[in-house]
Amino acid sequence: MHLPTTFVTTIRTTFGDAGDAFLRDLPHLLDVYAQRWELTPGAAFPNLSYNYVTPVLRRDGSEAVLKLGVPRRDGRSEMAALAFYAGVGCVALLEADPDGGALLLERVRPGATLRELVYTDDVQATAALAGVMDALWRPAPTKHEMLTIDVWAAELAALRPHFDGGTGPFPAHLVDIAERLFAELLASSAAPVVLHGDLHHDNVLAAQGGRWLAIDPMGVVGEREFEVYALLRDPLGWPLAQPDPARLFRRRLDQVADRLGLDRERMRLWSVAQCVLSAWWDYNDSDPTAGQDDLRIADILWNLR
Repeated sequence: MHLPTTFVTTIRTTFGDAGDAFLRDLPHLLDVYAQRWELTPGAAFPNLSYNYVTPVLRRDGSEAVLKLGVPRRDGRSEMAALAFYAGVGCVALLEADPDGGALLLERVRPGATLRELVYTDDVQATAALAGVMDALWRPAPTKHEMLTIDVWAAELAALRPHFDGGTGPFPAHLVDIAERLFAELLASSAAPVVLHGDLHHDNVLAAQGGRWLAIDPMGVVGEREFEVYALLRDPLGWPLAQPDPARLFRRRLDQVADRLGLDRERMRLWSVAQCVLSAWWDYNDSDPTAGQDDLRIADILWNLR
């Protein structure tokens, strides 16, 4: 089995020994699930990142998508979110094996991502994302296996120990701000809903009938205003390349707040905190520049009024 070098590197860097085991076992796993779910796999999609994803044909001839990944907490949360959404606003879950890290998903046609619309009409692209948010958000169940915002926020606590009590290449004022914002916003949050958690333009696909459907939900439980951070920072690199990024962020915030009746200020503050956390997630000692775009966005948003 030929795998892209970037995919192999990402899996090994991200998951260590578990990633090596996954790559070694991948041909066997593909055969196992092809037999279990009676599938005929095709060639893998070209943009592999953290999972092996390939189109398949089911026994009845219908199309689907097989997604195989290293079994982990995030994967279980994704499966729980897909089951919760039940195909409303999101791709449908057809089969799942949480212990094996395997999912069988509806294939969306025509399947173009929302990214291309950004470059020609960002207002329309933002409206489409807001529409998907509106379709997805429903009150969270009392018991669930999904992630929560506070679980994510707690991961920021590892930043200062990593730098012996300092903040390394992270601006100290942004780390201070993010720590304070997470605490304050979590303490004052409204009733939780099931959020996508990573709802950006590449995670929304064109479906039949002019609909847009989300893919790859993280499955994060929290208040609605948290969801917008991924929309603001994406497509990666593009917002910061615009003549006036602050104006773009302001318009996107205003548009989503007006469309969905959200608290604009809480959207802005959640996005500041989450951009700092995202930068920390991306950081690695061999490339201290990783995550710097997120820090720039956090700084712009913090100073945005």
